[in-house]
Amino acid sequence: MPATQIRTRRWKTVALATSTVLAALALPTMTATPAGATTTAYDTTYYKNAVGKTGTSLKSSLHTIISSQTKISYSAVWNALKVTDQDPNNSANVILLYSGVSRSKSLNGGDVGDWNREHVWAKSHGDFGEVTGPGTDLHHLRPADVTVNSIRGNLDFDNGGSTVANGGGSLKDSDSFEPRDADKGDVARMILYMAVRYEGDDSFADLEPNERVNNGSAPNIGKLSVLKQWNDEDPPSAFEEKRNQKIYDTYQHNRNPFIDHPEWVDAIW
Repeated sequence: MPATQIRTRRWKTVALATSTVLAALALPTMTATPAGATTTAYDTTYYKNAVGKTGTSLKSSLHTIISSQTKISYSAVWNALKVTDQDPNNSANVILLYSGVSRSKSLNGGDVGDWNREHVWAKSHGDFGEVTGPGTDLHHLRPADVTVNSIRGNLDFDNGGSTVANGGGSLKDSDSFEPRDADKGDVARMILYMAVRYEGDDSFADLEPNERVNNGSAPNIGKLSVLKQWNDEDPPSAFEEKRNQKIYDTYQHNRNPFIDHPEWVDAIW
């Protein structure tokens, strides 16, 4: 299996591009352009049973593919995040989700100024806690500033709110959290990975995105339409792609398909 995935983008047809422009002109506000089709080095191997499918058939195939994984303990997540989220410009640090701050790997813990393990799909949205499985899945666990993590809490994701102190441009209101622009696509793809990976067939809840906020303890997170927009507006970065590869090569041996194929978000939802 190749160590680094190969990504190429195929341009949409002129007709589709033209229709998109005309549709945008007819609307009072601009909407995000759906992600273009991609190909990767894994399409003929890892994803071979998913390529070419759409809708529920694609979701089912991807669920089968990514459910084959090695699980790690919650305590092992600390050291794993020091590898998966290492600052490419400073090997002694990790990059924190939401704030974008580079912080020493040694400052992991629960005190102000530390970083801890953020469950992007909030633990209470499915009642899986920190048990091995969804509670320890590296594809949605990221290092985050302790205070910023606490402010996000278990809020759903949506646009709008007031500025979060030291949140890198993130916003919060009473029922939702909006990450800084550079992390919006990351958050969307992590949430949608969880919705495909955990379908209720392995003793855990069936996790699904919806159009609500204030989902509470239901196994849902919103808003799906906003997450789709974020996926289109903030395509996978080199950091995100390398992170996906490290999880695949070293830890769980499964992939987040929406980092490899962001266009599959619109193909399913």
